[in-house]
Amino acid sequence: MVVVALALLLLAVFLRNVDLRGVVGEILRARPEWLVLSLATMLVNLAIRAWRWQYLLEPLGSASFSNAFQATAVGFAASSVLPARAGEVIRPYFLARRERLSATGAFATIIVERLLDTLTVLLLLASYVFVFGRDMGSANPVAFAAMKGLGAAAAGASLVALAVLFFLARDPAAVGQTLGRLARVLPSKFARLLAEVAEKFATGLGAVRRPGRLLVALSLSFPLWLFISLGIWAVVQAFHLSVSFTGSFLLLAMLVIGVAVPTPAAVGGFHEALRLGLTQFFDAPNAAAVGAAIVLHAFSILPSLLLGLLFAAQEGLNLSRMRQLADEAEPGRTA
Repeated sequence: MVVVALALLLLAVFLRNVDLRGVVGEILRARPEWLVLSLATMLVNLAIRAWRWQYLLEPLGSASFSNAFQATAVGFAASSVLPARAGEVIRPYFLARRERLSATGAFATIIVERLLDTLTVLLLLASYVFVFGRDMGSANPVAFAAMKGLGAAAAGASLVALAVLFFLARDPAAVGQTLGRLARVLPSKFARLLAEVAEKFATGLGAVRRPGRLLVALSLSFPLWLFISLGIWAVVQAFHLSVSFTGSFLLLAMLVIGVAVPTPAAVGGFHEALRLGLTQFFDAPNAAAVGAAIVLHAFSILPSLLLGLLFAAQEGLNLSRMRQLADEAEPGRTA
């Protein structure tokens, strides 16, 4: 109920003082060729995500591109209809049903993915703030300074998290043995279970143990986020708004902040983040910004939602079962 109330609150903020008739008019006037391009990038994004994940999974064992792609689509579909990004838990479950891999280890690779994503978005944002769009600061200096501060803080947190993962990944067996000593203060069965899960999680961080492999994974993140930026830019162009391609890097960072709000399908947070980015930094008319946010959000979730539900149905998973899997994400059940 809390996440639903939060989503409704954000939607109310997003739609305040909005001329809905004007928004509909802006959507109807959108250029279809740019919309088609944006929609196509969404499918490319899923493929690149699956390719990168397949590479990160190699230290655990081989996984086919087809199964990685289907699991990725199912995970994003689950996050679209369930709160708190439940798809991040369901995704390794789904893959483990098809491949001889530990779901706990596969979940660890998703943590690595998120860190790589954060670092890539921050590098793209920095390229815009300090190179391509450094003159934008005069348009809204307070907001521009805030984005710089948030970017610096997020970069620091990401590097600290990466260092922690590197420490854990150095010796998975030692991690398990260390936690196994908790048997002195915890029930021995629970302590063994916790140690086993921790060791499998650390094993899943195999890419972190090898800097070369981690750099390759980071390099795969750039085409992913450049295509995501292309999808954003194409929608902005469809709505006749004056934003350069590199300007989409700033909008991308805004959207990352917006989708961090744990509402189903990032409803509300996504919309308001894009509206703010377009109106505050690029002087876009409010009706056009609202229309672009609605269309881009639909494009962002529909391809993965439809594909994910199809793949889940083929595996015998319905929404109720996916919700149950997310609720059962406890130590030992992802082994």
